[in-house]
Amino acid sequence: MRTLAAKTGGRLKRAKALLVTAESCTGGWVAQAVTSVAGSSAWFERGFVTYSNAAKRELLGVRQSTLRKYGAVSEETAREMAAGALKRGRGTLAAAVTGVAGPGGGSPAKPVGMVCFAWAGRRGRLRSETRRFRGGREAVRRQSVIRALEGVLEFLEGA
Repeated sequence: MRTLAAKTGGRLKRAKALLVTAESCTGGWVAQAVTSVAGSSAWFERGFVTYSNAAKRELLGVRQSTLRKYGAVSEETAREMAAGALKRGRGTLAAAVTGVAGPGGGSPAKPVGMVCFAWAGRRGRLRSETRRFRGGREAVRRQSVIRALEGVLEFLEGA
């Protein structure tokens, strides 16, 4: 993961981009991964850990209607988290993660391992996806951090 974080940082720096994160199920692990790289202050602006719905609303401006209609674990919520992180931070690219890490909390519609991601840029570009990861809580969270960073690289490449 450290190599991926360093690669992400190098790419952000070359693009003169500043990353901001909005995390729920990863609990700040994406921010921890990128700030473990020396010199990350050149390309990491801040991280929001918004584990509760109240925090998503208060810190990121996720609408209550979105949470009610789609739930905290949804691409709609992830997109609003990313957009809110950009609006409330000084970053130029946001990565958002929200999901069910387990072992409890899953449902047939949103099973353990379901994680929603969004990446947003200042020019209005927005991308989201949902993944299903296998394994226990730690494995789901680790895979989520890796996917969030991979998504940053893809976003920067215009994918």
